[in-house]
Amino acid sequence: MADLLRGGQFLVRETKCEDVFTPEDFSEEQQMMKEAVMEFNDREIIPHKARFEAKDFALTEEVMGKAGELGFLGVAVPEAYGGLGMGFVSTVLTCDYISSGTGSFSTAFGAHTGIGTMPITLYGTEEQKLKYVPKLATGEWFGAYCLTEPGAGSDANSGKTTAVLSEDGKSYKINGQKMWISNAGFCSLMIVFARIENDKNITGFIVENNPENGITMGEEEHKLGIRASSTRQVFFNDTVVPIENMLSERGNGFKIAMNSLNVGRIKLAAACLDSQRRITSIGVNYANERKQFKTPISDFGAIKIKIAEMTTNTYAGESATYRAAKNIEDRIAMREAAGNTHQDAELKGVEEYAIECSILKVAVSEDVQNCADEGIQIFGGMGFSEEAPMESAWRDARIARIYEGTNEINRMLSVGMLVKKAMKGHVDLLGPASEVQQELLGIPSFDTPYYSVLFTEEKEMIAKLKKTFLMVAGGAVQKYGPDLEDHQQLLIAAADILIEIYMAESTILRTEKNVKRTSEKEQAVQIAMSKLYLYNAVGIVESKGKESIISFAEGDEQRMMLMGLKRFTKYTNYPDIVDLRNEIAEKVKAENKYCF
Repeated sequence: MADLLRGGQFLVRETKCEDVFTPEDFSEEQQMMKEAVMEFNDREIIPHKARFEAKDFALTEEVMGKAGELGFLGVAVPEAYGGLGMGFVSTVLTCDYISSGTGSFSTAFGAHTGIGTMPITLYGTEEQKLKYVPKLATGEWFGAYCLTEPGAGSDANSGKTTAVLSEDGKSYKINGQKMWISNAGFCSLMIVFARIENDKNITGFIVENNPENGITMGEEEHKLGIRASSTRQVFFNDTVVPIENMLSERGNGFKIAMNSLNVGRIKLAAACLDSQRRITSIGVNYANERKQFKTPISDFGAIKIKIAEMTTNTYAGESATYRAAKNIEDRIAMREAAGNTHQDAELKGVEEYAIECSILKVAVSEDVQNCADEGIQIFGGMGFSEEAPMESAWRDARIARIYEGTNEINRMLSVGMLVKKAMKGHVDLLGPASEVQQELLGIPSFDTPYYSVLFTEEKEMIAKLKKTFLMVAGGAVQKYGPDLEDHQQLLIAAADILIEIYMAESTILRTEKNVKRTSEKEQAVQIAMSKLYLYNAVGIVESKGKESIISFAEGDEQRMMLMGLKRFTKYTNYPDIVDLRNEIAEKVKAENKYCF
């Protein structure tokens, strides 16, 4: 097995390109699954886009049933419970390619297969799994996840819904209100979180959806996007739940919720990828056909910028998502080999890479929104029309920055989790941060290096960007200690640095790996995309680094750190960004689609 880094260690240890997984590494089985899912999307979802946009909730339920019949709802479910028992990469791949037809189906699919089914497979007893999971895996039943409450927002553990034990000790009565519940309108089963007595943490329950058991629904919410995904309030009025339907242990609900969200975050990133491919392809296709001044608008430099950036960000998102997915799969396999149950291995495998899951959630959800926004711009006035495909893509993309934890929460989480890992000794941040501090006190070299091997300078830049993060995070921790979490603007700026490091490095490693098995000539455009993404990343790191430093450092310390930032974000040989964008755009124009 490749040298498998722990979560967050990408920041302090070099990763070899041979040790990352890329979309070009899909197995024959994974390729077959990809083609089957794409065919399903093209046949059952995309032709009915107008019906989804017209809030045809019954269609969403119908297509979910068909996905269940084909096994797509059970890709991640062990075979013992009626699923296909495929690995984590295949789970992510399925989520990727089934999600681009419409955000309505994507949301229903993600809510069911992730937070609707997964808590039972990972935390349920054997009896619970045998009773419920086969029905969920085949689409006989659909699942929902009842966590969010009015007034609770991002504080998942602050819910007011109560669960009171009956006098005979055989059941709980649940009372309360949940909101923004995906799949509520057609679910058969709900994962419901409630508080028992004055417990510090909430508890999870498996609740069958029976209107005669005190369960009522609000009307369907009318939303900006994902219009045909069922979203309702759910009310529980003395809903009786047998004690054997408690999920895991009393007070373990917050942990269930958080770990479910970790998986949901990387799957959400995957669910945005094929949307980016499709938006880019539609945009390029239109730009090639649309003529102004007797010239296709795809020939104009202003449009080439958009095509190149949309394509590059899509490629970067693929690179980072599948890198993390394989890391999780390998960690699960490692734990199973050590004697862990599949349940425990998967829980710990995903939890290990919670930082990367948050990074991906933020980066890819924002990239898909930008992609759709630029898609509208390429279409011009027509892009604003409901008759063109970009308008619905833009609306559907907007939710991705909110659910599975807002991007603001995920930014702060990524840095907070990294600091906690360092304190536990899982990631050595202190040593490298101290080395960066010593480097700042030393005299910099004024030699001009010569780079003859592909990506040598780019890898040096990545290493310097890591030093920038260590400098900023180290200085911030030194100044604020445990109070760092109170400085949200600083955490968000530091997170942006962390995000760009992971995304840029993943992109370069993917291309380097593929160059080694093909050639620089065959990977010329991928090389251009890798260099373009890094250049953009350096600009973000420079801006966010400066913002961070001047927010907590003063006097000589501030001047020293700003000089360090300048050193760490300076190229020896700046790439010609116009040439890179033109090269990328010309390739995509010629293929008339996203082609990587």
